[in-house]
Amino acid sequence: MTTIAAPPAEFGSAELRAGATRVVVVPALGGKIVALELGGRDWLWRSRARSARPADGAPYHETGDTGGIDECFPTVAPCVLPSAVARYGGLALPDHGELWSQPSTFALETRDDGVYASCAWHGRRMAYRFARTIVARASAQVELRYVLTNDGRVPLPFIWSAHAVFPLDKDTRLALPDSTRVRVWEEQGIALGGPGAEMRWPRAVANGKMHDLSQPDAVARAFAFTVYADGAGERAAIEQAGARLEAVLDGAPLGGFCIGVDKPAWSPFRRGRNAHRVVLAPSIGAPASLADAMGPWHAAASVDAGATLEWTVTWRAVA
Repeated sequence: MTTIAAPPAEFGSAELRAGATRVVVVPALGGKIVALELGGRDWLWRSRARSARPADGAPYHETGDTGGIDECFPTVAPCVLPSAVARYGGLALPDHGELWSQPSTFALETRDDGVYASCAWHGRRMAYRFARTIVARASAQVELRYVLTNDGRVPLPFIWSAHAVFPLDKDTRLALPDSTRVRVWEEQGIALGGPGAEMRWPRAVANGKMHDLSQPDAVARAFAFTVYADGAGERAAIEQAGARLEAVLDGAPLGGFCIGVDKPAWSPFRRGRNAHRVVLAPSIGAPASLADAMGPWHAAASVDAGATLEWTVTWRAVA
């Protein structure tokens, strides 16, 4: 049986259950995934603060940064596209892209092989259609299937990231294929060489000391960084309290992972940000800014006029 509905007037959620697998989606908040239960564990970090309904172009940190998984497209960082880009030259793109700040359409269907939930969006500044189908399976596995269609008459440049946020504690481990090339996008409270600096996972030299980035809580007392692992890292995992969650990215051009660690200093003030978090985000293109991806990083993706691109992310619990 299939049910289709427009985004609700007030916040609501849809729950997908298949055996012990559970996914909770909020269509009215850009299709945000707020719960991902696999292998007996709810993996995602989320704040207790309730999201406000975001306005188009609003800063993400003011209304959207409440954890879970957000779809970031066609950029992550706000930017202005280079003037030479056909049709879109000089276009200003908002923080975390266009999808998180607009309600998605929603369809829910139960089939013999799992529960399916589809969200879809239309581009506001660029001519595209973006769709994501979640497939929850009883085998402790969740598939996210993506379809991007360029409705314009020129190539569509983009980067994409499924911005997944997890809690960070002393037991957190991050796994990528050994010696995967990673490049620095941002750093605070730690010196990793500055934007564009390269290293081989998981080793990094900071302040004259060798660090193991796969054990992020042990790196320093207070710091933050964002790095991008290139195509050699189309498989990654996070481990916590003896449990392991793997992510596999399949069919994506320029596919890789964004890894972000946010370990702020303790603050006695109510409005201080004390949550320790880690981002493990399947991505296409790098870095967070589409303008930089088209410029010095030379790592922007593109889909031809009238063409469609499909890819899949599989999250699965591993015993």
